[in-house]
Amino acid sequence: MLKQTEGSHAVAEAIALCRPEVICAYPITPQTHIVEGLGEMVKSGELKDCEFINVESEFAALSVAIGSSAAGARSYTATASQGILFMAEAVYNAAGLGLPIVMTIGNRAIGAPINIWNDHSDSMSMRDAGWIQLYAETNQEAVDLHIQAFRLAEELSCPVMVCVDGFILTHAYERIDIPTQGQVDAYLPKFEPVQILDCDEPVSIGAMVGPEAFFEVRYLQHHKQLRALELIPQLAAEFKQQFGRDSGGLVRTYQCEDADTIIVALGSINGTVKDAVDEARANGQRAGVLTICSFRPFPLVEVRAALEKAKRVVVLEKTLAVGLGGVVSDGVRKSLSGIALKGYTVIAGLGGRSITKRSLLNLLKQADRDELEPLSFLDLNWDVVNREIERGKQQRRTGPIAENILRDLHTNAAARTS
Repeated sequence: MLKQTEGSHAVAEAIALCRPEVICAYPITPQTHIVEGLGEMVKSGELKDCEFINVESEFAALSVAIGSSAAGARSYTATASQGILFMAEAVYNAAGLGLPIVMTIGNRAIGAPINIWNDHSDSMSMRDAGWIQLYAETNQEAVDLHIQAFRLAEELSCPVMVCVDGFILTHAYERIDIPTQGQVDAYLPKFEPVQILDCDEPVSIGAMVGPEAFFEVRYLQHHKQLRALELIPQLAAEFKQQFGRDSGGLVRTYQCEDADTIIVALGSINGTVKDAVDEARANGQRAGVLTICSFRPFPLVEVRAALEKAKRVVVLEKTLAVGLGGVVSDGVRKSLSGIALKGYTVIAGLGGRSITKRSLLNLLKQADRDELEPLSFLDLNWDVVNREIERGKQQRRTGPIAENILRDLHTNAAARTS
């Protein structure tokens, strides 16, 4: 049923349709509306047979979900930014124990400095924790991915993060098709755990493991991710057959068949990138877009197949591996091993900085002329950066960088208006 609603509220409805038995909630912007919506549904009786547990921290939220999942309950939580850092130990524990928890990440920058706006720093910080990571391009896909995530998690006994761009998606109102309970029940079977805490058949979950077995346990997490490379497309195909729309999968291509330049990106920015590609093509540039939906596991084969005929690839990243550059770029480079193809990494949108179509069109022109640096920073204010670097050369006690930059920006803005 089509419904005009906020992205977060639509995600909450999708979670409720999956019949969770335990929801562990701690608020943090921008995911708070999701757990608030679920709490309202539990309190009103709309969501039945579900325990809604208010906890004292993000670490507690995932810790409770670990306990409830180990006890055999379909379990869910959500977090963002500093919250996922606070629960970092539990993030690794959930994967290491093989518990099929689903968690929404309302993607948000990590401080310091404090910033509540969108980038991918938070989920990317946990990219190697053993969780499957799926990135939504639209709010419709965010709804659909959560339904697929529970099926995926429970078939593999592996936790899944569904990453939804904060504010850009979580707080956007639009028409979204909310499935019926019957549709979801037909797609998502009753939870049958592969391991369970049972008083009649006691077993330890999370025992101490030494060098003789730890390596093998860790490898089996990797093996589950390899299995997911086969299962994710299968579940997406089943979803399309039952619900009538494409959502999820490993990757999606747009105008890539004859493209000389292909931009690779994750999440909601793909909508703007597609608009830029359409305009670039109207002006004679052969450009395309590769959307990566599954970042973990990383679809090496599918990425290679999508890019191998292009002349160059531009990886647009909303996170920065400080001291290195790109994160997604590493996977893309590995997928293209042995192919003579020019590759560029562009860091963009950190801390919610707008990524405009105008900037993307200029980026495509530079890429077509091979004028990009191997690593570049879209719309970075180099004047501000260079002033701060120069300040550091001239004096020892420069003060806090963020405050210096804000003062510079304010001073320059005042000078322009005077």
